[in-house]
Amino acid sequence: MPEPSHRRRTLVLAICCMSLLLVSLDNTVLNVALPSMRRDLHASVSGMQWTIDAYTLVLAALLMLAGSTADRVGRKRTFQTGLVVFTLGSALCSLAPNLEALVAFRMVQAVGGSMLNPVAMSIITNTFTEPRERARAIGVWGGVVGISMAAGPLVGGVLVQSVGWRSIFWLNLPIGLLALVLTARYVPESRAPKPRRPDPVGQVLVATLLGSLTYAIIEAPDRGWGSPLIAACTTVSAVSLVALVAYERRRTEPLIELRFFHSAPFSGATVIAVSAFAALSGFLFLNTLYLQDVRGLNALHAGLWMLPMAAMCFVFAPLSGRLVGSRGPRLPLLLAGMAMGLSGVLFAAFDAQATDALLLIGYVLFGIGFGLVNAPITNTAVSGMPRAQAGVAAAVASTSRQVGASLGVAVIGAVLASGAAGTTASATRFADAARPAWWIIAGCGASVLLLGLVTTGKWAAATARRAAALFGDDERAPAQASARTSA
Repeated sequence: MPEPSHRRRTLVLAICCMSLLLVSLDNTVLNVALPSMRRDLHASVSGMQWTIDAYTLVLAALLMLAGSTADRVGRKRTFQTGLVVFTLGSALCSLAPNLEALVAFRMVQAVGGSMLNPVAMSIITNTFTEPRERARAIGVWGGVVGISMAAGPLVGGVLVQSVGWRSIFWLNLPIGLLALVLTARYVPESRAPKPRRPDPVGQVLVATLLGSLTYAIIEAPDRGWGSPLIAACTTVSAVSLVALVAYERRRTEPLIELRFFHSAPFSGATVIAVSAFAALSGFLFLNTLYLQDVRGLNALHAGLWMLPMAAMCFVFAPLSGRLVGSRGPRLPLLLAGMAMGLSGVLFAAFDAQATDALLLIGYVLFGIGFGLVNAPITNTAVSGMPRAQAGVAAAVASTSRQVGASLGVAVIGAVLASGAAGTTASATRFADAARPAWWIIAGCGASVLLLGLVTTGKWAAATARRAAALFGDDERAPAQASARTSA
């Protein structure tokens, strides 16, 4: 097959980024609509947590399966199926009569979403074969992640205030249909030369691990950590983790390729993704409750307050992609960790919510940090893995993001609920209850900073080369990974 022209490759990148808009914008748009949804559906705070985490959990559980399936049956075909299911799920969510139905329809959305981002990334990886051009393309991809996830509160505020919370799901319909038409016309079909076989046992263990752990975290404030149900869930999650590692190590073609974690850059990118997206989801969750329930702002004004964060992501996300392409991932990771960590400290130690000026600075800092973090995560994770397994490679990076998003909402929500009953009644009580949550977000920033420093040096590059040797795969690009990580 001849190499596609630059114009065709750019068009394919744009189509893949449209799918990213669907998945990431949908979740952040939802955050600003939570208070309206809670009032309309008569739901509790934990019920609102489930509207987010039911989606991210299913997404995280199925991403690796979707990636390997796309490598086997065809990336374009899987991508188109995901667009259809996600768009259908969005339409159902807009019609949900109660909380239970909404949570169920969000899970339908997630099934479709699991076939979009990792498959789109594998399409990009196989379309842009030249290392520097691929780094730039991944930088654009990472930029769209930051922009769409940070702009969600503003878009959601406009829709909720002008039309109602159901309109946030209507937004997905025209984008999904347009992406479906363009995919059929312009995206080439591709498959892995040697796709992996299905791993149903590993898939069940991943779903059990994520589901039981998240359920325990969300429900513990109401039921108590010592309740039999919560104790059972934590035990199940621990057993599932041990069983998953033991089982996957014995498989020739595992769902999760544990040998990839011998590479410090890949392992670092995975943990950084969990930390960064846990910080983002927690940040949005806390500020949605504060701006609307404590300050009494409507959805539109709350979204406008979050605009500085969106603007900083808009500026720094593409800049991060260019930095990764020219200088490697270390600098943007260090800057991202410092900015996110300082934002968390500003809220935790200096009560940034007490004054408008500090609140604005906190939003700006977090937007800078999150804008910088996406491109190095994606480039480091994908460039160190075999091109023949691009779907699985992209799925691991995407899964780590969704696991982080799930844990962020679960942990931050649980910490806030444990702080005091009715903490949203006043700014002082809310600030006191939220302070431990802000320290967690600051810790996530510190994790990004530390791992960015440790996993991008010469030692890390050496581990990447040794991990590549475990595969003996000629299509692997250890030199590329080394060049990027040692920058």
